[in-house]
Amino acid sequence: MEAIVLAGGKAERLGDATGGLPKSLVTVGGRPLLAWQLGRLARAGVERVIVSCLGGQERAFLEGLGGAGVEVVCAGEPERLGRGGGIRFAAGFRKESGDVLAMNGDELVDVDFTALLEAHRATRAAATVTVAQPPSQFGQVDLTDDDLVTGFHEVSRVPYWVNCGIYVLGEEALARFPEKGDHETTAFPELAGEGRLRAFRHTGMWLTVNTPKELRRADDYVAKHPEWLA
Repeated sequence: MEAIVLAGGKAERLGDATGGLPKSLVTVGGRPLLAWQLGRLARAGVERVIVSCLGGQERAFLEGLGGAGVEVVCAGEPERLGRGGGIRFAAGFRKESGDVLAMNGDELVDVDFTALLEAHRATRAAATVTVAQPPSQFGQVDLTDDDLVTGFHEVSRVPYWVNCGIYVLGEEALARFPEKGDHETTAFPELAGEGRLRAFRHTGMWLTVNTPKELRRADDYVAKHPEWLA
C-alpha cells in the first residue's frame, strides 16, 4: 500500500516557530509533525509514502523523516500546483496502480486507516472522503424571530460534517484530478454529482497545526497522550 502526503505548505502563520523548516517538519513532541502520521500509516500496512513538496525541499524531508518506518519518496513540484495538482503529480511516483491514501501533512489525526480502506472498497466508490465535526470555537446564542435573546449555551462540536483532508483515491478519481488547481472544486463535485463519491465519518481526534497556538496544543496533546502512537 502507498500513500501521498501533501507537504508544500508555506507555514506563514507559524512565523518563527518553524525554524526555517517546512511546516510538516516542525517539531511536535520531539519529532517532526509528519513523522507521527507516518508511524500510523506504517501500522496500517502502508510501506511507501510519497511526499508532495516544493522542489528544493526534498533533502529536508528525506533527512527529517528517516526512521519513520516507511519508505519515503519525495515528489518535488517544479512550481506550486495546488492541492489537486500536487496529488496528481505525486501519483506519478507510485510503484503500483490502484487505491492510494492521500492526506495533508500538517495535522495530527487518529483516523482508522484500515477501517477507512475497508469502507472504501466495500462501496466501490471512485473516492472516499474522511469527514469530521470539529470543535466549535463559539457558543450559541438562542434568538426568537423578532431577535429576543432567550439563552446561551456552549456547542462542543459544529453541527455539520467537514472534509478533514484524508482520502482513498482510485484510478478513476486520480484521472479526474487537475494538473494544477484544487480537486475540491473540480474532481470531487463531478464525482459527487455522479454518485461516485463516498464519506467516512471520523469522530476521533483531529488537530490542525497552522498557528503557534495550534502548535502548542498539538505539542501538549502528544505529551499527555504518549499511548496515541506508542
